[in-house]
Amino acid sequence: MRVLIATDAWRPQINGVVRSLERMYEAGPAHGVTPQMLTPEGFWQIGLPSYPDIRLALATRRAISKRIAEFKPDHIHIATEGPIGWLTRAVCLAQKRTFTTSYHTRFPQYVAARWPIPESWSYRFLRRFHGPAAGVMVSTATVEAELEQHGFERILRWGRGVDLALFHPRPVSVLDLPRPIFLSVGRVAVEKNLEAFLSLRLPGSKVVVGDGPARADLQRAFPDVTFLGTREGEDLASIYASSDVFVFPSLTDTFGIVLLEAAASGLPVAAFPVQGPSDVFAGSGAAVLDEDLRGAALAALRIPRETCLELASGYSWQSSADQFYGHIFRIAQQARQAQNVTTFATVHAEEGPARERLRA
Repeated sequence: MRVLIATDAWRPQINGVVRSLERMYEAGPAHGVTPQMLTPEGFWQIGLPSYPDIRLALATRRAISKRIAEFKPDHIHIATEGPIGWLTRAVCLAQKRTFTTSYHTRFPQYVAARWPIPESWSYRFLRRFHGPAAGVMVSTATVEAELEQHGFERILRWGRGVDLALFHPRPVSVLDLPRPIFLSVGRVAVEKNLEAFLSLRLPGSKVVVGDGPARADLQRAFPDVTFLGTREGEDLASIYASSDVFVFPSLTDTFGIVLLEAAASGLPVAAFPVQGPSDVFAGSGAAVLDEDLRGAALAALRIPRETCLELASGYSWQSSADQFYGHIFRIAQQARQAQNVTTFATVHAEEGPARERLRA
């Protein structure tokens, strides 16, 4: 089976969406799938206003249609609501192709954090985008319930995983800083609510891994914080394992893969009691979720690392890929069956008048 995954989020971006899609691409062959990515690569690009690190493709519907025709996919999955996503959606609708979508970010809240746009307008925009999809994949039950409340239909669960071979405790620390070390990893942007973490009165050290448009301002405002920039692979995993508490101040993430990476590294989590952290850590004892983020960070120091490791062991990218491709296989099969029924009905409708003419 040939599956095309269309996404505006791709390298050189480093975030949970890109990581998830990379994993699905890698898992394709093991599921009998030949995957191909349709990304901004190969198109002229411009920076997203207020966030130049995110590049938007200046593609055309004709160019997208050509890419699709060259690959000849059996199914198309549209991962993001950007230019690539909208153009791919337009081609699918014009060609009467069945497609699925996924919802990764609490887009209405993300937009509201940057511009004075009512959330109801954003949800209307999102319903229009995802409405024609045969299925909308979301990461948690909380996101599913939220979208259902806003009129979304055909919602499917697609969980996330963590690379346990990479993220695990390590005997040696790579951070030579006063302890305890409170860590945050992710995009350094206003919607991540990092200031809520950086402004806390905490002992020891605060460390931020990641980059983004808010980094320069935050570094000036909080000179006592260690900003390490973007880190990946073994380097990132070692930083997780060298810290004492992972602080996740975001109010808008639907899941937060960094939460699983922290837990897999034996790192307890402090966060607000919002969707994402609540879905991941419910009843696990591996996190402290509280409106008092300072109190949560200090309380998390008492959580045994074994509790965090036990939580992380329940997540895998294999099970995530099983869900992702399982939905696609089922929907593609339903589309084929519907097409066969339509073809059968059309043939018989055309044969009726022909038989009547023969009798005459």
